[in-house]
Amino acid sequence: MIKGFDVAPVSVVIPCFRCDKTIGRAVQSILQQDQIPAEVILVDDDSNDGTCEVLTELEQAHPSWIKVLRLNTNQGVASARNAGWALASQPYIAFLDADDTWHPKKIEIQYSYMIAHPHVVLSGHEFKQRSVNDYIDSLDLDEYSIKRIKKWSLLLSNAFTTPSVMVRKDIVQRFRSSRRHMEDHLLWLEIVCMGGRAVRISLPLASIYKAQFGSSGLSSQMWEMQKGDLQNLRDLYALNFINLPTWILLFVFSILKFIRRLMMFSWMKVFKYFTKFQSSRAVV
Repeated sequence: MIKGFDVAPVSVVIPCFRCDKTIGRAVQSILQQDQIPAEVILVDDDSNDGTCEVLTELEQAHPSWIKVLRLNTNQGVASARNAGWALASQPYIAFLDADDTWHPKKIEIQYSYMIAHPHVVLSGHEFKQRSVNDYIDSLDLDEYSIKRIKKWSLLLSNAFTTPSVMVRKDIVQRFRSSRRHMEDHLLWLEIVCMGGRAVRISLPLASIYKAQFGSSGLSSQMWEMQKGDLQNLRDLYALNFINLPTWILLFVFSILKFIRRLMMFSWMKVFKYFTKFQSSRAVV
């Protein structure tokens, strides 16, 4: 724990895999919080680059605050987050990815809300897609709302990006360790379907620096995410959280969303090619 700061009883869990270039930025955004979380757990998912050395340096720089947990085999972000969750000592868990950052008010606003509303077991907030050179916007802290996210809303769309989420540590649900795509959406769904109350704060308190479907291999990642979405529906049906007519309806809706994303992606590729072609003609 960092002394001399206003500390919140929150454990931050960050899965780390080949993130030696970005993890320092993520940790710095935690250090810049107006209310510092009590501990940060960095879970090295068997990285084979310089990540291990960078994590060791961060742990040595903050030995009473940062804990490094090393996995012997690469298991994916779900298992890495679960391992950090199990090691956490605080009553609230906040998730951050190694290539993303938080607004300095994130912990203060989110923890304050959850401690004032103990019946809320999961909260999230908005985010902004940024480039590395963007400045963090100032926020109007008097102008935001809290929206409860219910089952049907969450079935139709994932309301929470993982770096926005804070949960109570004592909930029984965990990330599905066997999953590498859409495992976060499944966890939120299981929490809400089992009666947990979830809310979304209308403030962009996280910055995401990677493309929504990954910066490379976009089309293949889209298909993997689509398969994960359909697997989630099968699991929810098997757990009796949705009935057969609902499963069919959501299956069709998921396929239609996937087709729409593919069309948008194809159009973007055509537009970029056309723009590049026009630019080359202008140069000639």
